[in-house]
Amino acid sequence: MSYSVEKQEKGYLLFTINRSEKRNAINFDVMDGLTEAIKRASEPDIKALVITGKDDRAFCSGGDLSVFHLLQTKEEAYPMLSKMANILYSLLTLPVPTIALINGTAIGGGCELAAACDFRLAREGIKAGFVQGKQAITTGWGGGSILTEKLPVSVAMKLLMEAELQTATYLSEIGFVDALYSDNSLKACEAYLEKLLTKDLRVLKSYKMLWVRKWEETKLRERIEEEVRNCSLLWESDAHTEYVKTFIRKKQ
Repeated sequence: MSYSVEKQEKGYLLFTINRSEKRNAINFDVMDGLTEAIKRASEPDIKALVITGKDDRAFCSGGDLSVFHLLQTKEEAYPMLSKMANILYSLLTLPVPTIALINGTAIGGGCELAAACDFRLAREGIKAGFVQGKQAITTGWGGGSILTEKLPVSVAMKLLMEAELQTATYLSEIGFVDALYSDNSLKACEAYLEKLLTKDLRVLKSYKMLWVRKWEETKLRERIEEEVRNCSLLWESDAHTEYVKTFIRKKQ
């Protein structure tokens, strides 16, 4: 199974990408798993959703190009990009708190997944970055639009436009990462959530809706849709096609 969804005794749901051999890259199966987890996290016995990757090598390395390289035109790329953007918007607007437990490297779409969560915890020493620009595309799952809601303009713009991997320390300093940890991932996560998980679920949902309503009023969903369409146009560019061919050759 490419993923697991488990309710923990402290009342939160743990979603794990189980593709460590692929650096926890996202394929269509993982997309279905995220959809399942988001649906499960909406049920009345869940107070939070935690997303992480198997092992400590990678949190998520974005979209699995060994699968998605078959999508070459904008018409082929758009359904995949749109599907994941819909998932991330559902994650962003989930009524309960969400946590990205970044236990390893987060690259490209992995950072988009983390951005869609309410809180980001990162293991000391990891690196993460919105590297899509080096692939001759932009964020295509809504991560860029989401980042504009989470960070100051110049900070977010620099992260996206430079397209570099950054240290966990730097990402903490600019506010993308909310807390750093060095020991057991789940213990660190539970310690971070300890006080939150003791609160009445109705309180948590009421506070979360303050942000959801703001995002609805500022038409974030429409902005994400525009981002998806722009990325699909870049997807079929010669520059991106060449990048993907080089990537596949290196993996063979």
